[in-house]
Amino acid sequence: MKQSNRSILLGAAFLMATSAIGPGFLTQTTTFTQTLAASFGFVILISIIIDIGAQLNIWRIIAISEKRTQDIANDVLPGLGYVLAILIVMGGLAFNIGNIGGAGLGTNVLFGVSPELGALFSGLVAVGIFLVKEAGRLMDRFTQILGFLMIGLTIFVMFQSQPPIGEAVTRTFIPETIDFFAIVTLVGGTVGGYITFAGGHRLLDAGLKGRENIREVTKASVSAIGIASIMRIFLFLATFGIVAQGLQIDPSNPPASVFQLAAGNIGYKIFGVVMWAAAVTSVVGAAYTSVSFIKTFSPILEKYEKLVIVSFIVISTTVFVIVGQPVTILILVGSVNGLILPLALGIMLIAAHKTKIVGDYKHPMWMTIFGVIIVVMMSYMGIHTLINGIPQLLS
Repeated sequence: MKQSNRSILLGAAFLMATSAIGPGFLTQTTTFTQTLAASFGFVILISIIIDIGAQLNIWRIIAISEKRTQDIANDVLPGLGYVLAILIVMGGLAFNIGNIGGAGLGTNVLFGVSPELGALFSGLVAVGIFLVKEAGRLMDRFTQILGFLMIGLTIFVMFQSQPPIGEAVTRTFIPETIDFFAIVTLVGGTVGGYITFAGGHRLLDAGLKGRENIREVTKASVSAIGIASIMRIFLFLATFGIVAQGLQIDPSNPPASVFQLAAGNIGYKIFGVVMWAAAVTSVVGAAYTSVSFIKTFSPILEKYEKLVIVSFIVISTTVFVIVGQPVTILILVGSVNGLILPLALGIMLIAAHKTKIVGDYKHPMWMTIFGVIIVVMMSYMGIHTLINGIPQLLS
């Protein structure tokens, strides 16, 4: 494989993974570890299996059809692509306001500036990436560097918190409790909404598509879930170490509290770095992917793609600075985002068997079955979540 192809594949994997690892990801992981303790390991395991099944199918169909998701959806049923694009862009915008808020929180922890000022600074950093001529390459490099940094720092904090690894491993396979709401929220936060399409559309933009690249695309799709899951597992263990010691986690900012309890003031500053890196890479991923969902609808949008991405970031930043963003919204958007996945994956599975979309390509039967099971499961879990989980969250 050419070096340039390898770096594009790695870039796409990190873009997807760091889009998933945002402020909501950090908040969800620490909050659920508090309530489920070691049994949260089981939730992570099930969500990883669902994530891989969903993403394998989606990235593969995008590569084979050589079309973006919204165009595939319109081929399946005229108008469906527009519906999906509206849902994705709305979700992407909601997430991005939270992401900008998270970046503001990170700079507040590091430098003591107000979250609003930190959010403005972070918005400028994200905008700067898309003003460069080689924006795609810079975006790939940016997400890789910050991705490695986040994982490395979280591993350090995990060692400081000294979690009972044996118990965590046991409960991953023999949980004391099974929480549907936690599973759907985790899947929503990892491959829900725009997130799974971040890498798939990036590979398409970089020209890595068609049958000749299918093996590489498959590998990259699994690697992306692997990167996000490594971060999830180490953050779970770091939090579980604190929970197991019986220390009190501050409910107003659970991840910051975990890092501080594990490694003192240094831990708190590390949290600032991790929060900022997680948030700003998610800002970049959400803006890029949301715009990739609407740019094929008009030649003007395609021509001024970078400008539209910049506008998306500017709107998110402005809303946060003027209105603000409560923590609950992040968990809420994660669970609603899980509902977009069964719709999008269902469309892809239909497309996989339509010759006008994929030609004479034969989609592996096991992937179709895996995908259908996930669609049914996520639809059930999503409805279950809306009926039971969200009213509790709002009460």
